Amino acid sequence: MNIINFLLGSLFGESFIWVPIAHILIVILFGFRLISVRRPVGVVLAWFLIVVLFPLIGISLYILIGERPVGRKLTRKIIRMDKEYAAITEAMRKRYQADKQLLPTEGRALSLLAEAKNGSPVIAGNQIELFTNSLEILQYFIDEINQAKNTLHLEFYIWALGGDADRVGEALIAAAKRGVTCKVLLDSLGSKDWFKSTWPKRFRNAGIQVTEALPIQVGRFQFRRADLRLHRKIFVIDNTIVWTGSMNMVDPRTFKQDSGVGEWVDAMVRIEGPVASQFELTFSFDWSVDNPKIKHFSNVVPAASPLEGKVLAQEFSSGPVYRDDILYQVLLSAIMDAREELTITTPYFGPDDGLIQALMAAAGRGVKVTLIVPKLNDSTLVAWSSRSFYSDLMSAGVNIAEFHGGLLHTKSLLIDKRVAIFGSVNFDQRSLRLNFEISLIVYNDEFCAKLETLIESYLAKSDMVNPVTWAKRPHWHILLENAAHLTSPLL
Repeated sequence: MNIINFLLGSLFGESFIWVPIAHILIVILFGFRLISVRRPVGVVLAWFLIVVLFPLIGISLYILIGERPVGRKLTRKIIRMDKEYAAITEAMRKRYQADKQLLPTEGRALSLLAEAKNGSPVIAGNQIELFTNSLEILQYFIDEINQAKNTLHLEFYIWALGGDADRVGEALIAAAKRGVTCKVLLDSLGSKDWFKSTWPKRFRNAGIQVTEALPIQVGRFQFRRADLRLHRKIFVIDNTIVWTGSMNMVDPRTFKQDSGVGEWVDAMVRIEGPVASQFELTFSFDWSVDNPKIKHFSNVVPAASPLEGKVLAQEFSSGPVYRDDILYQVLLSAIMDAREELTITTPYFGPDDGLIQALMAAAGRGVKVTLIVPKLNDSTLVAWSSRSFYSDLMSAGVNIAEFHGGLLHTKSLLIDKRVAIFGSVNFDQRSLRLNFEISLIVYNDEFCAKLETLIESYLAKSDMVNPVTWAKRPHWHILLENAAHLTSPLL
């Protein structure tokens, strides 16, 4: 200590004494900030440790990503529009009240929870198809665009340049020129390369309306968290057909080919029926919130679909401010409701202790719990962090499979082969706490059987993690996993 004091004194003179005092004051003030709002203990301790060790870097990071504000102005707009939106969803809940009686016993509690906080009700009479080939899905998108009569509404996290994604753009331009009303809503960060290209100008010149969601504005980080993202994937055609799932507007042959993980493996559903209007409402809400020219949400009541299908389903949206924390509650409830079998597919696995304990408890009470994740991941930190959970999960009886056929990007939960949650949600803190997400909850044995077949195809291209072999991995692996785990509350 005397040597350090001598060196600091030599460099800064007597003024060096203010450095530790300033450090202590920063830590104390930051501590008061952290405890001003009740937050998960792991998150608080992680941030506190960072600021203690690296005060300037820690404070800067906290300003950027430490809290969940979307900005005062945008928050007020969301709250105002949510009240206006509520009138429409309340009418929808009354209209489809009788459909709740069709719910299987094991799905009733989950459906009511998903409907809470101004959510969408379960609706009967839908047709749902599952698609698993990305190139075929892009061609279907083009066919849907070519056949559209009135409106085309697209909302994606990523629109990547190149390949068949460009063909979708050309088809959209042609549709706009023949009089179809086209709106495109893309996340500012996820689609940054697209926004820098000539496509936005081409779209607008053709009459396509384009809105950039959650733009990152330098100098406003203290008011809006920089990494809150619009992660939804929604494509609505004529308010009667909707596509949703895990796939962005990307051609897997050209997307992130330098990441070393292979092609991204996705799945989408095509929904035709009255539940499509719920996705249309969510798109309209997001469009109104992110478009600065719109001050109030006044969308018309969704039109009824003439289709009479057999599938019972409901749209399920979530996000910070808007239905805050409902996604966490739904996933926790789904795990706790499982009685025989629970299968999860996710590219990014980083839950908190509550969800980990729920998975272990499910396995402990005899539920066959299977987690399928990619063997190679485009996020090294997430990959190491996710592996830190393996030992505890496997010791409780959870089966873990690592998919080696590319980057498995499909996000799904299959509960007792009777209820499925399918959409854009990753099983990590970002989806649970930060992103605006979208899912479809399906209460239908036939659809669940098709999803099970898809899952079996993933398992056929996976390596099951052996608990005995895993326990013998190098000690430095354990150190890296645990070190990465310390960052999991902040990812």
